[in-house]
Parts: sequence; C-alpha cells; structure tokens
Amino acid sequence: MLTAILTGFLFSILLVFLGRFVKGKFSLIPSIIPLGLFIYFAQFIGEISEGKTIIRNYEWIPSFGVNLTFTLDGLALLFCLMITGIGFLVFAYTSAYLKTHKFLDRFYGYLSAFMAAMLGLVLSDNLISLFVFWELTSISSFFLIGFNNTNEASRKSALTALGITGIGGLLLLAGALILGNISGTYSITEMMQNPSVITGSEYYILAVALIFGAAFTKSAQFPFHFWLPGAMKAPTPVSTYLHSATMVKAGIYLLLRLTPVLGGESFWNTSLIIVGGITMLYSAVHTIFRTDLKGILAYSTISALGILVFLIGLGTEASLLAAAVFILVHALYKATLFLITGAIDLGTKTRDVTKLRGLRKVMLPVAIAGFLAALSNAGIPSSIGFIGKDLIYEGTLHFENSVVLLTALALITNVFISYAGYVAGIKPFFGKLPEEYKETTYPNFFIWFPPVLLGSLGILFGLFPVLIEGALIKPIVASLNLPTEEIHLKLWHGFTPILALSALTIGSGVAMYFLLKPSQKLERFINSLEFISPKNILEQFNSLFEKFSSFWTNTFQNGYLRNYVSTIIVFLVVLVSWTLLQNTTYKIDYASFSKLTIYEGIVLGIMFFAIIFTVFTKSRLAAVAAMGVIGYSICLLFVFYSAPDLAMTQFAIDTLTVILFVLVLYRLPKYLVLSDYKNRIRDGILSIAFGGLISILALEVLAQPVNEEISEFYAKNAYLEAHGKNVVNVILVDFRGADTMVEISVLAIAAIGVFGLLKLRLKSTERGQR
Repeated sequence: MLTAILTGFLFSILLVFLGRFVKGKFSLIPSIIPLGLFIYFAQFIGEISEGKTIIRNYEWIPSFGVNLTFTLDGLALLFCLMITGIGFLVFAYTSAYLKTHKFLDRFYGYLSAFMAAMLGLVLSDNLISLFVFWELTSISSFFLIGFNNTNEASRKSALTALGITGIGGLLLLAGALILGNISGTYSITEMMQNPSVITGSEYYILAVALIFGAAFTKSAQFPFHFWLPGAMKAPTPVSTYLHSATMVKAGIYLLLRLTPVLGGESFWNTSLIIVGGITMLYSAVHTIFRTDLKGILAYSTISALGILVFLIGLGTEASLLAAAVFILVHALYKATLFLITGAIDLGTKTRDVTKLRGLRKVMLPVAIAGFLAALSNAGIPSSIGFIGKDLIYEGTLHFENSVVLLTALALITNVFISYAGYVAGIKPFFGKLPEEYKETTYPNFFIWFPPVLLGSLGILFGLFPVLIEGALIKPIVASLNLPTEEIHLKLWHGFTPILALSALTIGSGVAMYFLLKPSQKLERFINSLEFISPKNILEQFNSLFEKFSSFWTNTFQNGYLRNYVSTIIVFLVVLVSWTLLQNTTYKIDYASFSKLTIYEGIVLGIMFFAIIFTVFTKSRLAAVAAMGVIGYSICLLFVFYSAPDLAMTQFAIDTLTVILFVLVLYRLPKYLVLSDYKNRIRDGILSIAFGGLISILALEVLAQPVNEEISEFYAKNAYLEAHGKNVVNVILVDFRGADTMVEISVLAIAAIGVFGLLKLRLKSTERGQR
C-alpha cells in the first residue's frame, strides 16, 4: 500500500523533469497511473467482502507512537476505488479538456500529488500520519484551485480554501494529540477496541469539538461552506475530482471512521444533526438563486455533504447504511454533472443556464450523460439515487426523536437538490438551440465518455444493486462495527410510507423545475443579502484585523532598532522583576563572597571610567575604543578567577568586534551629535534597570543550592564519549552541537544581511525614504 501511495508522489516529481512528454498527443499517458491503482485496489474486493481487513505497518517514529500503518477495510476500499476510479476518468478527461494548455504537465503533477495524499488519508490508521496526509490534500488542492494563477479571483479562492482547510488541519492535530493522550495510542483500530476510555474522559467534549472543526471546514459545513463555491474558479477537472468525489468527503470519512470511537454520545449526535441539518437546507435553498452551472452544483454539493453529516449524526444502523450508500450515489451523479458542465463550457464558452438550451442537437452523448445523472440525482426509480433516497427516509423515520421534523427537513432538502439536478443535467439540452450555438464543435471522445460511463453506472447499480451490496456496502457497514445480516438493497420495498415520501420528492422536484426558472433577478436578490453571509462577516473581521495589525506594526515595528530594543528591555525588566518579587525564596549570604582584591578594584575602576567615557563621548571611534577597554577588562577578571579559556575567547571576540565596528563606522561622520537629552536619559534609566536586574539574577543564582549532578556528568563523560579534555568546548561542540550549529547559522545569516546592507545602492528617489 505504501508503494501505491508513493506512486502518485513519485510521478508528480518525475513530471518536473519529463513534463514535456505528457503534452499534446501523449497527454493521455498519465491516466495509466490512476487506472493501475484502481486495478490494484479492486483486487481486494473479494477479501474485503469476506470480512477481512488488510493491514500494512511501516515503522516511522515508534518512540512517539507514530507509524505508517495502513488499514484497508470496507470504508477505506470504497474511498480508494472512488479516488482512483473517478481519478482515472478525470485524468482522461483532462487529456482533452486541457490538451493545449502550456502547463498541462504541472496540472497533472498537482493532480497526482492530490490523489496520493487522499489515498494516504483514507488508508491511515494512525491519527498523526492521517493528519500529515490531510494537510497534503489541502496544499495540493491549493495549487489546483489556483491553477489559473494569472486570474486574481482564482488566487483569492485558493487562498481562502487553504486558509479555511488549513485551520481545520490544526484543529485535527490538536484533537489527535488529545485522543492519543487519553487512550495512550494514536491507532484508530486500538481506540475502537475500548472506546469507553475516550467517551468517559473529561476531555471528550474538547477532543470531539476539535475533530468537528476539522471535518466541518474540510467538508464545507455551515458556516465554513463559502470556500467551496469560491473554489469553482478552478478548471472543471478540479471541481469534478476534489469537490464532488474526494477532498470534500475527507471530513465525512473522518466522521465515519471515528464514529465507533466517539459516536453514541449526545454531544456527538446532537451537534452533527444540527450542523448537518442547517447546512443541507441552507445550501439546497441557495441552488434556486444561482444561474452559473458550477454555482448550482457547488451549493447542491454542500447540501449533499450536509445530508451525510446529518445521517452520521442520527447514528442509527439505518442512517449509517444510508450514508454509506449515499457517498457512492453522490460521487457518481455529481462527478457526471461537473463533467458535462465542463463540456458545455468548453463548447459554448458560457455556463449561464438562462442562456443554455437545445444543446442535445450538437452534443448528444453529453446530453445523455446529463439525463442519466439527473435521474440518479432526483432519485427516480431504476437509478441508484432512488435507493439512496429511500434509505435516507428510512433513517429519519427510524430515529427515536423528532421524526416528523427530521423527515420534513430531509424531504425539503431532497426536493431542492432534485430541482438543481434537473436544471444542471436537463435544462441546457432541451428546447430550441440558439443560433450562436449551432456551430458548436462535437465533443472529443474523452470529453463525453467519462460522464456517460459514470451516469450509466448510476443506472446499472440501481437496476442491479446486488453488484455493490456485498462488494462495497456491507463491508462499509461492517467497518463501523454494525451488523450486516439484514442489509438487502433493492428497488421495490412495497407500498410503504417511504415510497410515498420518494414519490412526493420526485413530484415536487418536477413541479419546481417547470414552475421556477433560474433568473438574474433571483441571483441579484440573493446577492443583495450578501452582507449577512458568513463569508462577508469573515471578510469584515479580516478587514478589522488587518487595520489592527497595521496600527500595531506602525506603532511597535516602526523601523527604528532602538525602539525595538527598548521595548524588549522594558518587557523583560517588568516581567522578570514581578516574577522575582513573587517567587524569591533564597536569602543571599554576602559573607560567603570572596573579598575584593586591589587588582579587581583597579580593573573595576577602569571599566567604570570606560563606561562613562563611552556614554558621554561625541566621537564614534572613541566610543568603540572605550568599549574595547571594557571587554579587555572583563578578560582580566576571567584570568583572576582561573578561567583562561574564557579570557582568550573574550579577548578574541572583543578584538574582532572592535575591528568590525571600525570598518562599519568608517564611512559615517567622525563625530556624533546627540541633541535629544530626553532620549539619552530614557536610555540611561533602561540600561541601569536592566543591568541591575541581571545583577540581582546573578545573586539569586548564587544563593540557590548547588546541584552538581550535571557538572559531574559532563566531567566524567567529556573525555570518554567526546575525547576532549576541555569540558566547555566538548559541551559546545558535542553535547550541544545542534544548538551551536543553529547559532552559527544565525550568525552567518546576519552576516549576509549586513553585507547586503553594506553593498546596497539606493536610487536617488529612494534615498530620502526610510
């Protein structure tokens, strides 16, 4: 399985060097990758349908309990088949849709990386590795959504999607860490063996809330849904692959995968029912106000995702079975509708449904695909959508509370979704063909064949549900720790209330289609209410935050180094002084200090007069020389206290510092005029305060009991392990080698920056600017 996942990443990297070979007549070659992976995962259908679970474990960071453990069960298998199967069709579709695009190889690279990340996500049994792949899907989708990077709207949409899903990724990491801390493992399989440990924990609600945040942002639940319609700026293959079949269902997958671990509790079920219910109804209603085909499909996708969250929240055997079937149902018909939208856009250069009609005369295969998808979307008998709708109503009718309300909510949502399917899948193809579309080119084989195949599968699985019952649906239910003996998918259940609800849904959807026509007037009306939308509220918050950030930056990051240093020193003095006043427990024993010798007194006197001279001299070079005297005086103190190695180090550093200062100040005026005595008084007070604080800290350290355990360790092991006799050097080079390397790197970067400033040559117009 690891090889299957890495294949997508490796192919993506390979395209950096061999990308020119997948353009033009060879543009179909990349489709071999998802096709091969689909065949690979399809071979496990027999084993999985028999109740087996395929596990592959690869050690990664075992000391932290983080391994690359991949589990292939019913739930993972369905997603793997969708990712690779629909992925193959999208790759093939892309070979014709973007055949002449100069960055086709780059697009394939992003698409391959995304496919690999999604496979890793759905196969991961370890929450930390799942998080890694989760973030990789966000990053790769960012590049796909913003593929048309010369378009400002595309770049903005990509950033919005990355921002929302990226926040969700951080929430997932936090939730995973809490779950791992509670259960003692990051393995989902091990958590499922004893879920009461987690559900009984005081941190259960916090962990669930974080998981919800991750799932809701990724799967576009209200109020985080707005990134998905914006992402429709991406090319159609992206919309098909990411926003109907794969990425947006990552949150659904996470909720289903963790249902046996976190489900069954009131907080879990109630939250999902409320959020899913609001999302599915809110987004379904929005479809009637849209005239862009992608906009209609985007909101109907959000509504379908809300239905899935709603069904998971119900948490019954019937509702989880409905969710399992509806994942497949939605992937088939929504991918088809997106693909035909791309075909229409490619042929007519518009997606405005108020202008589109009669296209069956110039793109008949696409019209057939749209008709089949609309049937499945509306739940017409003979389609897999009909079975899916029946199961949704069965799930609401068998819930223990608020049956009428929940069923009514599902009914209204399904009616609006049906209407959206008719508008997107049927309306563009019927009626009189406008004159400007009569010369529309007949679509390429790889443009019409993928949607026809997906649409036909929706009918095939509806007529013969036995094809997916044992192979896909029962294993999914079994992976949720639910019984599968009573599961029987079939078209006819007799005359039941569920059949009546399905008939009402179909009739109402058809009536809406004939009575309510998409119009610019409706779209203008909904746009007039944009000011109260979650998107606008977030944008207003971002605007206020940007203004605050600008104020903060202009106030505290104003370009003057002296202000930065002053701010840091004031903060440190206040904070450390307060801490010392609150926590000082040791009494300083001044009698234990050694007496001041005449040599030390003379050196201290020299240092004092050098400091005074440095502060009050007006010559820069004289101040540098006086600072050198202070440094050399410190060297003498090190010698007095039997630390010749420190003295030599200090001597070398001070000598080099003085030389560098002289070189840097060489081009500056010889004398420094300081007329602002207020700033000098302020700086003096800060310096005395900071110096006094350091002195007090040093005395505090001396007053504390000496623990020689660390000193003894270094003394014993410096020569034995590092073969060095100078303990200080051994600590810096060996025991703390990483710290030293980082410090050297920082100094090197600073040196490069200084060198760049020295070599800077400003234009005449820039010299007066700060």
